[in-house]
Amino acid sequence: MSERRAYLYKGVGETVGVVTLDGRPERLFVAWPSDDPLDAEGVRGVARVRKIEKAFASAFVQLPGGQDVILPLRPDMPALVEGGVVEIEIKTASRAGKAAVARFVAEGQGEPRVLASAPTLEERLRHHVKAGSPTTGEKALAAVEEAEADALATIFALPGGGDIAVETTRALTAIDVDLGAREASDSKRAARQANMAALSVAARVLRLKGLGGIVVFDLVGRGHDGQALTTAARNAFSPDNPGVGIGAISKFGTLEMIVPRRAPPVLDRLLTERGAPNPRHVARRLARALEREGRADPGGRLTACCAPAVAEAFAAELDAGVAERLGRRFVVESRSDLPVDHIEVSAT
Repeated sequence: MSERRAYLYKGVGETVGVVTLDGRPERLFVAWPSDDPLDAEGVRGVARVRKIEKAFASAFVQLPGGQDVILPLRPDMPALVEGGVVEIEIKTASRAGKAAVARFVAEGQGEPRVLASAPTLEERLRHHVKAGSPTTGEKALAAVEEAEADALATIFALPGGGDIAVETTRALTAIDVDLGAREASDSKRAARQANMAALSVAARVLRLKGLGGIVVFDLVGRGHDGQALTTAARNAFSPDNPGVGIGAISKFGTLEMIVPRRAPPVLDRLLTERGAPNPRHVARRLARALEREGRADPGGRLTACCAPAVAEAFAAELDAGVAERLGRRFVVESRSDLPVDHIEVSAT
């Protein structure tokens, strides 16, 4: 039986939650103080209809003070008019280059306003892990850093041997299954075991990375048992329902799926749009390192070295918070010779 546990870390300039599945990171939730509280799954409110795009069966609506939100139009909805109001709930928060998506709740009444805020990060953790309170403190921080490392990875080992590679494009997420040195009595059996394991591992990894949309598995081997693999896929992705769709295995040995998007990819936090380390995230890693070193040496003077972009992000967002926790016994030095993802902290 699978076991899920929740971890909650509250650091300087960040609140991070992790859900683990049988000891491995399954979900990673990140909240920063600068986040738009209206751009989050679960926000409900009365929105103004700004524009109707009949060709795309969608409307652009706005909550007060918020960005444009896409509202798909359905035949069973009442007719909307530009300038009118409608009650909506945010279904999917915005992501890079994509507006948030809402669902229709009811015809709107009164002026545009927010009716309900999004669930807190702790409430989201409790939704996925019903029993007990989330673990906090150093264990939570360790879980966060493990989850971040996993989210940044591309290759993931399969139990029993072999691995999968998870790579994204604008159109889809591709998952390549590799047999590696997996041992079995015959090659067909080895391929079947690897493909079954790949479905389970990939489901966890996609939830961790916050990926959805079209997912294509390049299965290993030939002569696949389509019914068995489809059943395994349905079971592995059951936590992502409603909305999971599974296609038949093609003659080329690929399995195509659709997985609903419910949160922006976590890599939008960890990386820039060009795929480089995000200085804002690295600055938070620096704040963690300063706190860790400060606890280890309560009276020491701390010196941190980092790239200029990281030092700038730290000064703008985190300096005051770290000083409140540690006192003014640290200095952050900017060094142009250091890559963005490299930080150094020492005590004297």
